Amino acid sequence: MDCHQLTLTKKFAVGGIVGFVFLWLASGFYIVEEGNTALVLRFGEYKYSANAGFNWRVPYPVDSHEIVNFAQLRQTTVGVRSNQSQTSARDSLMLTSDENIVDVQFAVQYRIGNPEAYVFNNVRPDDIVRQGAETAMREVVGRSIADQVLYENKEAISREALNITQKIADRYESGITVVNLTIQNVQPPEEVQAAFSDAIKAAQDAEKTKNEGQAYANDVIPRARGAAFRLVEEAQGYQERVIATAEGDSDRFKKLVKEYKSAPRVTRERLYLESMQEVLSNVSKVMVENKSGSNLLYLPLDKLIRERDASARNSGINGPNQQTSQGTINSSGQNIGSAVRNIVGEGRTGALNNLRDRVR
Repeated sequence: MDCHQLTLTKKFAVGGIVGFVFLWLASGFYIVEEGNTALVLRFGEYKYSANAGFNWRVPYPVDSHEIVNFAQLRQTTVGVRSNQSQTSARDSLMLTSDENIVDVQFAVQYRIGNPEAYVFNNVRPDDIVRQGAETAMREVVGRSIADQVLYENKEAISREALNITQKIADRYESGITVVNLTIQNVQPPEEVQAAFSDAIKAAQDAEKTKNEGQAYANDVIPRARGAAFRLVEEAQGYQERVIATAEGDSDRFKKLVKEYKSAPRVTRERLYLESMQEVLSNVSKVMVENKSGSNLLYLPLDKLIRERDASARNSGINGPNQQTSQGTINSSGQNIGSAVRNIVGEGRTGALNNLRDRVR
């Protein structure tokens, strides 16, 4: 009886030991999710990394593991008012190269590039990113003027600060990869916000005035150039026309000289008649000499024409006396014509001879 109980006791003890060993070995199985890695430690010393999936290690206390999410996009901010527990407003006040103070609020996004370095090389690796980014931003802002930081060059400042932050993280072997650095807001300190607002408004007004002046210049200058080009073209046309006229007159004079040498008397008569025709065709008053040449006869053709026109108008108004007036007008017209013919006929020979003599 005692032997039987002893045997059962031994069997239960062995079974318990075997079960304990089996459970202890089974506790070494663990699952690593996608985007994570497991760092296996043996008695606190790093041995190897396990990838995503179902893995096994020697159970505790021999081995242990630590899961690190290397795919997660992490973020830290500097100067953001909604995150006072992480940073203070004083951290975002920075001095520019022209001795102005600006409030720069920015965020840094990063991932874990080397899990082993991230876990074992530094106690608080996330602080390296925040402090390194703040240091980098102060360095870049300190080399820039206030206008570049506030308005003109934010993207370039962000890129340069990101590169410096990455170099600082690499120097500490933090295993961190900086993905992006974004300037969320840049403004002057609250104490001088009103003065900066006035300066910004003045700058905007100056830019508006400059644009208006440029638009006016773009409108006036092309029209002025067009007018100048038109004047130049007109002057060139006038020049060509005058030169052509002068050349034509010169050629005509040469031909006249040639004709005059061949027939002087005929050429003089023709030139005289052409000149008199050109002059007398534009006048309404004619002075005619009589045969004796002692008196001048004034022939007012313009007055005679006006009297004839007035008589014609009066004949249209009188109506019943139209036929009588028409007869009077006809007779007056005939009298004028006959008087002119008589005067011109009487003085034609003497007048023309006297004019020829004077012209000669």
